Amino acid sequence: MKVVVVGANHAGTATINTILSNYPGTEVTVFDKNSNISFLGCGMALWIGNQIDGAEGLFYSNKEKLESAGAKVYMQTEVTGVDLDKKVVYAKNIVDGTEYAESYDKVILSTGSLPIDLNLPGRELNNVQFVKLYQNAAEVIEKMKDPAIKHVTVVGAGYIGVELAEAFKRNGREVRLVDSSTDCLSTYYDKEFREKMNETLKEHGIELSFGELLKEIKGTDGKVSGIVTDKSEYQTDMVILCVGFRPNTDLLKGQLETFRNGAYLVDKTQKTSRDDVYAIGDCATVYDNAIENTNYIALATNAVRSGVIAAHNVCGTHLETVGVQGSNGISIYGLNMVSTGLSEENAKRYGYEVLSTSFTDVQKPEFMKTENEEVTVKIVYDAKTRRILGAQMASKLDISLGLHVFSLAIQEKVTIDKFKLLDIFFLPHFNKPYNYYTMAALSAK
Repeated sequence: MKVVVVGANHAGTATINTILSNYPGTEVTVFDKNSNISFLGCGMALWIGNQIDGAEGLFYSNKEKLESAGAKVYMQTEVTGVDLDKKVVYAKNIVDGTEYAESYDKVILSTGSLPIDLNLPGRELNNVQFVKLYQNAAEVIEKMKDPAIKHVTVVGAGYIGVELAEAFKRNGREVRLVDSSTDCLSTYYDKEFREKMNETLKEHGIELSFGELLKEIKGTDGKVSGIVTDKSEYQTDMVILCVGFRPNTDLLKGQLETFRNGAYLVDKTQKTSRDDVYAIGDCATVYDNAIENTNYIALATNAVRSGVIAAHNVCGTHLETVGVQGSNGISIYGLNMVSTGLSEENAKRYGYEVLSTSFTDVQKPEFMKTENEEVTVKIVYDAKTRRILGAQMASKLDISLGLHVFSLAIQEKVTIDKFKLLDIFFLPHFNKPYNYYTMAALSAK
């Protein structure tokens, strides 16, 4: 059995390790255009914001580790084409020009995603940056040594944009966060949660320009000097573009079935529309349990699971995904927010008739002298079937593990009424006998 893996970051690394650990004798060949693998992009903001000492801990694998496990790995080697009929992968080393033609029995596409590039006047100016790869973050950190960069504008107020806004502020810069939406994190949270984050950002001195569309980046002597939106004009010394990502599927465009956003359409075994061709990670679709249908949710956790599933299937062991809920979270200046499934607003966009129930209380009994902060929880459920569709939580405490119970509830189609009587243990060190999960569910109509 010969397996070729195209791309070796999170999904690719997971599939390579799974094959080599479980199916000895399988020949695994890997091509990756980058010079490194397994970079945890979620740590870039921590690095830029000086909350960690450096990037060394943001890598969990490398070429040497994969080769010691038995893979043949070609780094800085771009796949230029795949002949799906002859079952051959063609690649070229971007440093020395060496060309390869590798035959396969199965090929696994793990090409990830690419940042959306705004084709705007001024895009070519120095100090207009993407921040996705290790190299991007390293370049930004090097530029931060220049004291002339006093103000940074972050365009895009999703997770990455909000995290980078905090990071540059912690780095000692003045920061403006720009988004065409009326507030931040609109994809993940309902308005009452977004407002909590908006207030936190403002309290820490981050300028918010929401409801504004970037139209132009202005420059002086080839460097950024300001931006122009549809509402105003602002001075700035650096522009960070993070308005979103798109699946990196240009390699086999038109040869495989794709989702509405261009991601490779896969079944529950990660197989594409062609036999012997699998796709994993950010270049592929997922099965979304909240909407009970195919969707696109780019998360490292989803990527790793898809890699494991594909590995077993290409090697002959049938394994299907149990689906995902898109569980995610963010921590900014001590405000922790987590979300899974559908927000109330998103559920309505999908056509659901939904209800929601919320509850706010301190984590532990009031008599406890230990740290005790408020926690807000919101549960979204189908008005007809009563099935839980999503949940959001916010607190200054680390309440992240609590989200898992809602993720499982969505996966297993638990109703809000059944959730009311969920067995949740009590001990004053941890929670209240009438905890916020139970109280929120009991408040449901």
